[in-house]
This record gives sequence, C-alpha cells and structure tokens, in this order.
Amino acid sequence: MAHTIEPAASGRAKCRGCGKPIAKDEMRFGERLPNPFADGEMTLWFHLRCAALKRPESLNETLQESATDIGDRQSLLKSIEFGLEHRRVEQINGVEKATAGRARCRSCREVISKGQWRIPLVFFEEGMFNASGFVHVACAARFFETTSILPYLEQFTEELLPEDLEEVKLTLDESN
Repeated sequence: MAHTIEPAASGRAKCRGCGKPIAKDEMRFGERLPNPFADGEMTLWFHLRCAALKRPESLNETLQESATDIGDRQSLLKSIEFGLEHRRVEQINGVEKATAGRARCRSCREVISKGQWRIPLVFFEEGMFNASGFVHVACAARFFETTSILPYLEQFTEELLPEDLEEVKLTLDESN
C-alpha cells in the first residue's frame, strides 16, 4: 500500500483536506488506506499543500521515497517538519466566528462567546476528518504550543477578508 504523488487525471477528485477540486494535471498526493467498507484499499486525494498541513507524516514518507519532480519540494518539507514538530496543528480546520455561545474551548474550557474568533478542530479516523471541537484563537499558543499557525488558518478557511486576517493575527500575537 504505497502512497503516491502524481498529476490529477481528470479534475473530478476533491481534496480531503480543504474540500476544493484538484485541477486536471495538478500534482496531488494519494494516501492509500485499507477500505473500512469493503475488501481492498482506497485512495484519499489531497492537494500537496493540504497534505503537508493535514497529513505530514504520510506525505513525508512518500516524498522521501519519490523522485517525482515537485516544484515547491522545499516549502512542502518545511511545512511537514513544522507539522511533525507541533503535532496538534494538523487538527486545525480554519478559523471562524462563533455562531452561538454554546461551544467550549478545548484548551481553557471556557465558553466561546457568539462572534468570537475560534479555530475548529478535526481528527483523522478511518479515512475521514471528524469534527472535534474548537479552540479560542487567544488559546492557540497554549493548545498548539506555537502561534505560527496562519498558513493553516488561511489554507482551510473558505473566505478570510484582509481585515479579519489582521484581527486574527493581532489576537494570536497578544496570546503569545
């Protein structure tokens, strides 16, 4: 069950990390896992950048063995190294404002007030990313043991306006 890096054949596959389509001929990472629903195996497709952020261990293993020409290999290796050093960052699934005041922060256990910035968390199990709660942006330094998480927040947030990004950066800097 070797993982693979190859150009997308058709452009129909969606990335398991961000949910966006992988364009035809774009390099992609295929993580092969046992199929929990039938015999054989399944392949989960990721943009290379998404795989470096969400599945650093699997992508690192494949990059070390692969001679495939990948233009931004050094950037990917840097992201992988960061992810392996800070294990919790691969749980980050973007940033958003709380829609209600019911969720509790996984770090401080306080309620995340409506309209407050929060980081949705996911965990990977049986080939799927499953929701696993939230963390205040202000608690990021304590929970992730780093505040250098902007690439994760930008990659996995659908639309992040420049002023929103600035507000999140300010909150991260204050939490440090």
